[in-house]
Amino acid sequence: MLNDSAGNKQKQSAKAPAKGSQRFFARSTRLFRHHVPTEYFLLGVIEFFILILSYHVGLDLRFSENVWGQAFGDFLVRAMVFAGIMQVGLIAFGGYQRHSAQSNTMLAARVGASMLLGLLIMSLIFYLAPVFFLGRGALAMAVCVGFVFIMMSRIIFGRISHAHDMRMRILVLGAGKKAGLVKEAEAAGEIEGINIIYYMPMPGDKDADSSISLINTPGALFNYVTEKQVDIILLAMDEQRRGLPVHELLDCKMGGVEVLDLLTFFERHTSKIRLDIMQPSWLFLSEGFEVNQFRRLWKRIFDVACVLVLLPVVLPVAAIASLAVFIEGRGRAGIFYIQTCVSENGRPFQIYKFRSMISGAEKKGVAQWAAKNDARITRVGSVLRKYRVDELPQLFNVLRGDMSFVGPRPERPEFVERLAEKIPYYNERHRVKPGLSGWAQIRYPYGASEEDGFEKLQYDLYYVKNCGLLLDFLVILQTAEVVLLGKGAQ
Repeated sequence: MLNDSAGNKQKQSAKAPAKGSQRFFARSTRLFRHHVPTEYFLLGVIEFFILILSYHVGLDLRFSENVWGQAFGDFLVRAMVFAGIMQVGLIAFGGYQRHSAQSNTMLAARVGASMLLGLLIMSLIFYLAPVFFLGRGALAMAVCVGFVFIMMSRIIFGRISHAHDMRMRILVLGAGKKAGLVKEAEAAGEIEGINIIYYMPMPGDKDADSSISLINTPGALFNYVTEKQVDIILLAMDEQRRGLPVHELLDCKMGGVEVLDLLTFFERHTSKIRLDIMQPSWLFLSEGFEVNQFRRLWKRIFDVACVLVLLPVVLPVAAIASLAVFIEGRGRAGIFYIQTCVSENGRPFQIYKFRSMISGAEKKGVAQWAAKNDARITRVGSVLRKYRVDELPQLFNVLRGDMSFVGPRPERPEFVERLAEKIPYYNERHRVKPGLSGWAQIRYPYGASEEDGFEKLQYDLYYVKNCGLLLDFLVILQTAEVVLLGKGAQ
């Protein structure tokens, strides 16, 4: 195995930085505590200018005159608003996330849906701020040109990515149980955009999986990392106190190669906190889990602003839903359903929903999880739940301050007590206000069991740890995809 010595350390330290440090695109960019693939961050910047170009080309085609020469400055602000809104649509439909084996047809559908959503938002902006008004024909032309240009940029980007392999090249130090977790996550599709170069056996590894490809290092770790152009060294040995090549790892880090522990790797690449490998001290020693008064203030302003902006759209939908529930129940059952749930710091509060189940759905008052094809759900209720319309009355809870727009979904006290007994750290999700939508809701299907509760808690803790403006913005945008496509509803 790798041995450290003073002479070897000096020899390695004199070497040039590892080639892995030059693979700029095979990294992630941290924005407000949340890691974004660097190649998609740069693609977003490029596409912003592409959409500005699309706006002006659309005007040129619509009016058959030289917009560039006489009115470029006049239309620049409008073009930037157009580009920003169209990118909001792309973010909402996962346009800047890695998608394995995505066909051009799926790509076109995703970009087309993004453009339509952006068109709807632009129409709302025209109503609220007429200064940005653009004729219907010119706007339609700009959207069509934008669709063509974005598709072209995505196809070129895909070919470049395939030709140059922008995936992160990772060397895993370890080949036992902990290293097996990486292989399992990769096989399950939880981790994308990485290329595991090798799993290197280390002293102390237990029950090494024979199906994992093992190697013996041909020389010092620094030389091997340089030769293979490794971007990340992942520490996944079962026993770190035995044979850890400290000096060589420091040489690699100073040469531009990232060195990550297993928990940080999973947090960054799966956007959840793996409770099965977490040490209790990590909760308060790691970055994050910080909420100050300034953040509470802007989040409250953000919540109220979101509700007020949505009200003109939500009220007609809520009126139709109320009428449908009333007619189906023949006026015998109430339109609204009230539940007691747990808010921040374990405080109980009353949550409001449109009634979507038959009266007396819970026998003897015993709380029950909703199941797939649940017979208690009414016909109208199934539609309301599919598109999350039954949750609209919770906007009142947000205005009242019981809930936030984004946060872990509120649970009933009976479920909280049950889950807290069996799942460690479950009550830590109550460090922040519950949300109308949450990180777990867009990353994991509907949960209706203790196993699902464990999985969703890992996403909830990721949100509690890294909550911020960008993450809230991403949740709201991607909730649009969940709602419009009816994902995960029961």
